Amino acid sequence: MNLVKIDGVSKSYGDHQALDNIEFSIPENSIFGLLGPNGAGKTSLIRIITQITMPDSGQVLFKGVPMTAEDVRKIGYLPEERGLYKKMKVSDQLVFLARLKGMSRPDAVASIRLWMEKLDIMAWHNKNVEDLSKGMQQKIQFIATVVHSPSLIILDEPFSGFDPVNANLIKDEILELKENGATIIFSTHRMESVEELCDQITLIHHSKILLHGAKKDIKNQFRNNTFIAEHEEDIPLAANGFEVLNTSRLEDNIVRSEVRISADNSLNDLAGFIMSKTKIVSINEKIPSINDIFISTVKPGQS
Repeated sequence: MNLVKIDGVSKSYGDHQALDNIEFSIPENSIFGLLGPNGAGKTSLIRIITQITMPDSGQVLFKGVPMTAEDVRKIGYLPEERGLYKKMKVSDQLVFLARLKGMSRPDAVASIRLWMEKLDIMAWHNKNVEDLSKGMQQKIQFIATVVHSPSLIILDEPFSGFDPVNANLIKDEILELKENGATIIFSTHRMESVEELCDQITLIHHSKILLHGAKKDIKNQFRNNTFIAEHEEDIPLAANGFEVLNTSRLEDNIVRSEVRISADNSLNDLAGFIMSKTKIVSINEKIPSINDIFISTVKPGQS
């Protein structure tokens, strides 16, 4: 079942076409990667979903009907440009933001305490925001995003400012939120995070969708019969109908060859030829990463 459907959304700012007839659906209880280079239209789309701005044409459907202001209260939005009141105490600020989302004060206080304990920042609840490190402020912003248990969570560069330990902590919380039924739109330039977290992705470039679908299906779409073979001796692979993309020598004098197999050959042909010349250490298909796919789809010089 789809939680959100983007239905023919277009948006212009003067002569700039930010979004051009964008259409896709976001499955319920998934982590959905919204990708694209700077200026692709991602932020414009997020602002339309959250009704900060409205589309010139098209609509956003939430559970099959046009999204309303009441639906927006069920969204948790962590923008890339963070915004906290620097002179305000952490606990007062979080209660204030939770109340704006419709929570009662007792429910807000209980949820805030739970999240501050989970993220190990309870000792800072009575400090002013300006007294916190950037990483601590990021945790406070994350709590403000999820404190009201939203069914849809939008995270724009959620790991910005975090050290590796705290980035992993937030990753674990994102996965737990999904486990508990939330749907998450995840926008980032960190392709390794997309690789690790996302179920589906949409890649937007120059206001249009270039790729959309399940991550595993898109990765399969970009497979090109390339294999990584590790073997004991140098062998003339190129002379036998295989395209050698590169070779390198590893420790213990093991040779690594990246080889593309043509339609006239098979993996068995490659393995058989190597074994006829030397010993195979390993041979595995090279599955393209999301980073590889992003770079090959978005041409150099356009990002």
